[in-house]
Amino acid sequence: MQGVDAGSVEELQSRGMLVTKVGSHGVCVVWYGGRAYAVDDRCPHLGFPLHRGTVEDGLLTCHWHHARFDLCSGGTLDPFADDVRAYPVEIRDGRVLVLTPPTTDPTPALLVRLDEGLEQGLTLVTAKAVLGLLDAGAPAAEAVRRGVVFGTTHRHEGWGAGLTVLTAMANLLPQLAPADRPLALIHGLAFLSRDTAGHADRFPLAPLATKAVTPERLASWYRRFIDTRTDEAAERTLATAIGLGAADRDTTERFMFAAATDHVFLDGGHTLDFTNKAFEALEHLGWDAAPAVLPALVMQTASARRSEELGSWRHPHDLAGLARSASDRLASEGDVLLKGAGVADDEVAALAWRMLGPQSGEDPAEAVDSLLEGLHAGFTPEQAGRAVALAAGLRITRFHVQNDHGDWDVVHHGFTYANAVHQALVRNPSVDLLRGAVHGVLKVFLDRFLNVPAARLAPIGHPDLGDLDACWEAQGQVDRAGGIVYGWLLEHGDPAPVIAALGHALVAEDAEFHWFQTVEAAARQAQAWPDGSEPQALLLAGAARFLAAHTPTRRELPQLVRIATRLRRGDDLFEEM
Repeated sequence: MQGVDAGSVEELQSRGMLVTKVGSHGVCVVWYGGRAYAVDDRCPHLGFPLHRGTVEDGLLTCHWHHARFDLCSGGTLDPFADDVRAYPVEIRDGRVLVLTPPTTDPTPALLVRLDEGLEQGLTLVTAKAVLGLLDAGAPAAEAVRRGVVFGTTHRHEGWGAGLTVLTAMANLLPQLAPADRPLALIHGLAFLSRDTAGHADRFPLAPLATKAVTPERLASWYRRFIDTRTDEAAERTLATAIGLGAADRDTTERFMFAAATDHVFLDGGHTLDFTNKAFEALEHLGWDAAPAVLPALVMQTASARRSEELGSWRHPHDLAGLARSASDRLASEGDVLLKGAGVADDEVAALAWRMLGPQSGEDPAEAVDSLLEGLHAGFTPEQAGRAVALAAGLRITRFHVQNDHGDWDVVHHGFTYANAVHQALVRNPSVDLLRGAVHGVLKVFLDRFLNVPAARLAPIGHPDLGDLDACWEAQGQVDRAGGIVYGWLLEHGDPAPVIAALGHALVAEDAEFHWFQTVEAAARQAQAWPDGSEPQALLLAGAARFLAAHTPTRRELPQLVRIATRLRRGDDLFEEM
């Protein structure tokens, strides 16, 4: 090991502390108890110089936030602060030498620190761990994997909003500006940490010790146990299907979505959205993670509120009854409906508008019939799902600001549900998912009065996406934000800068659950349409309107990440205080 001369022993004993440099790192050398110790001079919490701290009883205390460190190891006694790096010290010929050990891969220690940040709810620790991992060359997927394992382990109820936000951010990451990607990842992990706080751990059930049960029977058992709300039996059935290889990915996905559509619009749409997000998470992690990820869905699916139990789905229109009759039709005609040759995109968009039109706007049966007739006319399952998602997205684009502010969430639920159905239909089309599309049509109908009157987009002439920044700085800029995005896309056609701009606005705020869902769903749906198309422009304009309706916030988390970034650069934050 190479050594740096920090000064004489006599000088160190006289002054108690010396400051030197090892490479670019300032190092604080302390004389205590008859020997010398050395640690980084910057407090790992917020960068205060430790040579301005005090030593007592073998502890070095930083006076800024009173973090305490063991002189021997550099370990902190206060979880909000990272461990400070400690250096070996030798005394040679009356001189104090700070030794520099060989550089090692920081990734294992950073992953442990990430776990600690998630466990303790310490967002600054989480942020510094993520930034360190990315700087060390670790792929973002490694942090996502760590988060998914944490979320499926430390929440007894299983899959929830935190895992959904993390997966949404992982999906959106490639479409964000490089500078926004670490912040998006930290948002997802911090949200996950909050969502697991105070919850008991989840202890997974082992699969049955048999290979004799067929995939068909396991699928039947799973749907029966979800229907009867016996979540433990359903979880063990699912664990058996996955763990013993009794059901492959496609089979497992089909019967889990079947259970999620056996009842109408479960838990306000969250159940099907969570199920879709779990399978999207597996696209990042690989099918090997299925035994940990998918059983985490079971409790929420079994306990979810069923919309056929709600008055709004029964009166004055029996929407649940319509869903049941449509399900019967799909069951009898499904083989034909899954084999559509496909139609032009203009026809898909026209179907979405028919679902919103004056006739279907008054008669839900006509809206359902329009979907089924489209399938008979050659729509592929993907196109049917895309039409429903467009109709649901238009409820946001046409949402009038004179409505109650809380009703933004009402139309949001229909859109994110329809997006989940569409994404699942893209991966693995089935009759049961088409049943979910019918439920989406009925949700679009149910929300019709939130477009009365319908907001009208007025495109801003020669818009600049930079003008969106002002829309996030003051309330009441809903229509202007939508007009800028709509006008820009009509002129330029390329959605990538718009998605990046909306993503930047999202991660720059203390965003809430529904915001992450809406922006990610809008980005996914926009990509399903040709660049420069009217549906694409309308969907992204709707996402801009939604964001503008909810901004600005206090922006605490982005500020915290800026602090963490500056600490990694070596900025002296305390000098600006």
